[in-house]
Amino acid sequence: MDDRASALLNVLIERYIVDGQPVGSRTLSKVVNLSPATIRNVMADLEELGLVQSPHTSAGRIPTPQGYRIFVDQLLAVPRHELCIASALKQQISILEPAKAVSSAADLLSNLSQFVGVVLAPKRAQTFKQIDFIRLSDKRVLLIIVTPSGDVQNRILSVSRDYKEHELIEASNFFNQHFSGLSFAQVRKTLSVELSSLRQDISRLMQAAVEASESELDSAEAVVLSGENKFLNVSEMVANMDRLRQLFDLFEKKTDWLHLLDSSRQAQGVQIYIGGDSQMVPVEDVSVVTAPYGADGQVLGTLGVIGPSRMAYDKVIPIVDITARMLSNALSHNS
Repeated sequence: MDDRASALLNVLIERYIVDGQPVGSRTLSKVVNLSPATIRNVMADLEELGLVQSPHTSAGRIPTPQGYRIFVDQLLAVPRHELCIASALKQQISILEPAKAVSSAADLLSNLSQFVGVVLAPKRAQTFKQIDFIRLSDKRVLLIIVTPSGDVQNRILSVSRDYKEHELIEASNFFNQHFSGLSFAQVRKTLSVELSSLRQDISRLMQAAVEASESELDSAEAVVLSGENKFLNVSEMVANMDRLRQLFDLFEKKTDWLHLLDSSRQAQGVQIYIGGDSQMVPVEDVSVVTAPYGADGQVLGTLGVIGPSRMAYDKVIPIVDITARMLSNALSHNS
């Protein structure tokens, strides 16, 4: 594209974002200093490039996912000024405890963008400070895990035989003496060596504890969503009820959003995924703007906004960017 075509594409997308209606040459001629004939020729070129399309029999055109991609890439390339929301965000996030700051970030993103806020929460602590085994019945034992932050987690173990109270105390004491402060993955690596001095049945109990804990912790990441009902205010989504049902089904299952957010965890700064252009977005006409957050130089998760492809990217990109940085600052100061 030359500069003229690029400028026309930007104007068309900006107008479509505002109005949600196909944009015709006459409308564009009121904004740019070009004749309607010249505009029609350029629009034909953009359509041939696959950047705009004519829906139905309308004379106007709308952007394609590829057109949106060029538009948002230009936005990302331009240095952004700090929004006035930065100070308000800082006040709202910094006063919260780390766990509450993460859980409230989705609400903040939704309220600021008027779309869906989404946060991939950090994995729960994989290290433990103390564990205890408590007999529940003949072949069921309750495993109590206390993390360094004081979080208490419970697992029910199905065991091969009935353990006496003194045996469970012996296993707990050995675990806490040798492995406190380590992750269960680290415990697994040294388990076979350290347990050589213990009876085989006690060894089995500890191995069952490690396996149950690792399995639970591996699935402990949570996707937090806020503002899903705001899609009911998006005209093009309400007009296609099948797509809207598909979207709300995805909101309920959350699996696809987990994969998308996890894949963008190591990205540098803001990333934009556009439905129809990115295979990571499971619904057409939907875009996701994400950014990683962390503490003390370590990435903990990802947050972002899920909205229609016809969203005001120039507003949403800074919202996501600033929220990620403010949350990272709050977590670093409270860690």
